[in-house]
Amino acid sequence: MFATPAFAQTAGAVGAGGGPGILMQVLPLVAIMALFYFLMIRPQQRRMRQHQDMVSGLKRGDTVVLPSGVIGKVVRVEDKEVGVEVATGVTVKVVKSMISEVRARGEPAPANDSKR
Repeated sequence: MFATPAFAQTAGAVGAGGGPGILMQVLPLVAIMALFYFLMIRPQQRRMRQHQDMVSGLKRGDTVVLPSGVIGKVVRVEDKEVGVEVATGVTVKVVKSMISEVRARGEPAPANDSKR
């Protein structure tokens, strides 16, 4: 009484080739993977490569910024660690990969707005 008639779909071209149905199902997945690669993975690899080049070019006397925001001067460079002087006579050991920025030697200091 309340049941509606159900109609079965025809199998169509479900033979050996599979027809365009399989291509239409796989194509969006391939497009999403390509989009994901170009928008997420490739830029991250490029940033990682730039960071590795920056860290490998580190030398004594460079001014560096640590992830915590501490600014210091490189006094010793080893294979995996760097000695950074954060204050006069205060040297800390830092893992090379944890250096977030290398500033140029001749970069001017920012203006101090509190002195008027």
